[in-house]
Amino acid sequence: MSHPAEEDDPFEDLREKSSNPMRRLFAEYGRQNKLQFVVGVIASVVARVLDLIPPLVLGFAIDAIFQDSEYATILADFLPGFLPFATEAAVGSVIPATRTGQFWMTIGLIAFGFFGGAAFHWTRNWGWNSFAQNIQHAIRTDTYDKMQRLNMDFFAQKQTGEMMSILSNDVNRLERFLNEGMNSVFRLSVMVVAIAGIMIALNPQLALVALLPVPIIALFTYYFVRRIQPRYAEVRSTVGDLNSRLENNLGGVQVIKTSNTELFESERVDDVSQDYFDANWGAISIRIRFFPALRIIAGVGFVATFVVGGLWVFSGAPGPFTGTLRVGEFTTFILFTQRFIWPMAQFGSIINMYQRARASSARIFGLMDEPSRIVEDPDAEPLDVTDGQIQYDDVTFGYDEEDIVRDISFDVEGGNTVALVGPTGAGKSTVLKLLLRMYDVDEGAIRIDGTDLRDVTIPSLRQSLGYVSQESFMFYGTVEENIEYGSFGADHDEVVEAAKAAEAHEFITNLPEGYDTEIGERGVKLSGGQRQRLSIARAVLKDPDILILDEATSDVDTETEMLIQRSLDELTANRTTFAIAHRLSTIKDADQIVVLEEGQTVERGTHEELLANDELYAHLWGVQAGEIDELPEEFIERASKRASRTSAEAGDD
Repeated sequence: MSHPAEEDDPFEDLREKSSNPMRRLFAEYGRQNKLQFVVGVIASVVARVLDLIPPLVLGFAIDAIFQDSEYATILADFLPGFLPFATEAAVGSVIPATRTGQFWMTIGLIAFGFFGGAAFHWTRNWGWNSFAQNIQHAIRTDTYDKMQRLNMDFFAQKQTGEMMSILSNDVNRLERFLNEGMNSVFRLSVMVVAIAGIMIALNPQLALVALLPVPIIALFTYYFVRRIQPRYAEVRSTVGDLNSRLENNLGGVQVIKTSNTELFESERVDDVSQDYFDANWGAISIRIRFFPALRIIAGVGFVATFVVGGLWVFSGAPGPFTGTLRVGEFTTFILFTQRFIWPMAQFGSIINMYQRARASSARIFGLMDEPSRIVEDPDAEPLDVTDGQIQYDDVTFGYDEEDIVRDISFDVEGGNTVALVGPTGAGKSTVLKLLLRMYDVDEGAIRIDGTDLRDVTIPSLRQSLGYVSQESFMFYGTVEENIEYGSFGADHDEVVEAAKAAEAHEFITNLPEGYDTEIGERGVKLSGGQRQRLSIARAVLKDPDILILDEATSDVDTETEMLIQRSLDELTANRTTFAIAHRLSTIKDADQIVVLEEGQTVERGTHEELLANDELYAHLWGVQAGEIDELPEEFIERASKRASRTSAEAGDD
């Protein structure tokens, strides 16, 4: 049975197409940080080799200094396996003749191992931390840049918390593996290979006993990987769902309080948290069984080495073993066996970390590979607005083979104001978002001064357009920072003039810090009307060639709307302007009014012409004028059907 989170994972399909996300990670980002990687690898190898000097030299010293053996003979028996030229005569030429000299030489070698190891450990940490941090920074910024360039239907289908989980949790998990995990891979690899080589050189028979757990640990680790990999993919999905629910609830906390639905929302958070708990506990239950089992296997290997080696020292070679085992050799074996077996057990932790990183990288690249419906033509030229003439030519657009707008055609002369009106869901905002290239038309074309929007660069297009939405989004920061957003070179006087034009200056000066007042996340410290006036001021400051007003005064009172409308009249003079307004009184002076119903143009003309037609526009005007009793029954029935359909679609969402 599949977990619900797996079914809801918005990046599941793309994740499955990413056959080797970790290879891609290193290919695309590792090459940019080759120096840090090489430094980390070399320093890891050297540091671990130096770490092996103290226990090795200690074993030699015990036999040579305290057991009356010849230092040169001991080294000559051991070194030729690594250094063919290390004969007894060659070794003896550099070994002090006296025991005191040999003692101080031993101290020097041990000190060299410790201090040299410390220096290379620092270098190793610098290399791996720098490698991991650079990649973390690059992949987070690249993922965000890719995400913000996707078209709007992507954001309509994906949850904010899910994307935040990728940009934060998943990227951080990658950094941990690239730092701690990669560091441990080379550290443990060197320890295992070097220690195995040293033990085989010292005593191949006892080394066989010490190495017996290795194949068992390898098989056990393989089994663990097969079990844990799908669990971590499930965990990553459920944490995204949890983040989405929390982000959504925190953003709507006022609605929750005023609706008295705290208990209901607590239960919903409990549900998604339980999903995360179940998925995470499934991974934990496998992990907590795996690591103790590894420790048992490693402990058996250590005990076996201690028993066989101890008997060998006390009473000679036991059972099938032959030869002699010196006390120093046995000491070195005990020290190295512990250092060898525990790293083998830690490979499971590395695999565990790798699987988590692999699941995260698959989600990251799933987001980065999300296809965009809007692709800029490589040969696109910057838009040069001259007259501001707009042409909609048989425009059709929709989602999932369902048209939102169909066969929309109308022309707007440069400097004119055109208003889009119609019932809720008629497609008014969609028509204007197509002009902004938030979406691309499926059929037909939109042209500015005769140039198809798809033939111009997107930045130049949007720089020429000013957009004021009914959703007045404010960024965390000051009033002035929000007004000058998108016009970052503006000075304070220009900001003030824009605020005055939007009838915002007076309320701004009454704020505690004036234009320097922090307005909180999403402008929570301001009213809806105040936020909307700041949005208008932002558009005024931009001074665009073409202005788009999408319910720009929907959140202000009638008196403030009158003041803003007066300023907008000055702003729209000699500037091509589009306006959407449910209050038809605000657009009755438009040069042209386009009436939409169910995604199609049903009327077009001036206010007087449309009233004379006595069709949809006239009926909508009658509704706002309070003349409900005079409306035809057909209009009321259509309005009722539209309301029912809108409610059903909201329920499906």
